Amino acid sequence: MKLVKSLFAVAIATISLTQTAHAFEERVVALVNDTPVMQSQVQRILGKKKVTEASHRAAVDQVIDDMLVQQAMKEANVKISPAAVNQAVENVAIQNGITYGQLLDALDYQGITLEQFKRNIAQQMAMEQVRHISIGKTIQVAPQQVQALANELMAKDKAAGKLKTVVGKEHRVSHILLKTNPILNDAQAKAKLNSLIADINSGKTTFEEAAKANSMDYASGADGGDLGFNFLEIYDPAFAKVASKMKTNQISVPFKSQFGWHILKVTDIRDGDRTEDAYHQRAYQQLVNKQAEEASKDWIKALRKTANIQYVDQ
Repeated sequence: MKLVKSLFAVAIATISLTQTAHAFEERVVALVNDTPVMQSQVQRILGKKKVTEASHRAAVDQVIDDMLVQQAMKEANVKISPAAVNQAVENVAIQNGITYGQLLDALDYQGITLEQFKRNIAQQMAMEQVRHISIGKTIQVAPQQVQALANELMAKDKAAGKLKTVVGKEHRVSHILLKTNPILNDAQAKAKLNSLIADINSGKTTFEEAAKANSMDYASGADGGDLGFNFLEIYDPAFAKVASKMKTNQISVPFKSQFGWHILKVTDIRDGDRTEDAYHQRAYQQLVNKQAEEASKDWIKALRKTANIQYVDQ
């Protein structure tokens, strides 16, 4: 029931913030991408609490964070289908070990309507999609960083007697990655990927479009899932095994690696001796993964990084 209770808490908190606040002097306290933050918005958060400089600044920051999320959602134009929301609501019941009817009873007990609960779920799903988009925008890897790390990796392998010339087939692979979360389990991720395969095969969409819209690999998703030419040994063993068996432009069945659920296709194969390039790719992937992991810890910071925020002196 923890997830249900947390959703209840969010819904109740949202309702409480809309209640009328005390009398105050209306003024602009900050600007977020040229949009004003008004004292009335801050006051709704402060409520009847004793106001200190620290508590006021914290409330201003909370309003700013909320505005950044809303602006990001509007910019991304994220759409959550009613069917996806209905499925998510059913998942909440299943994952909390209760029936759909018991979930409705629990909502009613908390004074929350089913429609309110669905809006809350849709909001969370949309925010999760926007989070992925926002994180992707913050990832910036400079060529100098890649070169420096590649040199370091090569030097370490050479010192350890592990440096080998990389010779063989290079595969150009595109993939779509889905990661499981509280509202997307293994079975659902696999089913979603099978649905994408069906849409691609029917011509409803392309692999590239599906990757841009759905892949949770922030680095490749924006490029239609394209990972470029690489030797398969740099990939997760499960990923490399599937790629090695694929014919050109054939889409794989869904499979799971340490990173989540994938589908992939090999778009080209070539011969090459690309030892240095292999180390560059290895270095680049390490740098991207590190930035993505850091950004994922607090995606609001990622939004703030690209926003123009100005505090108005009191």
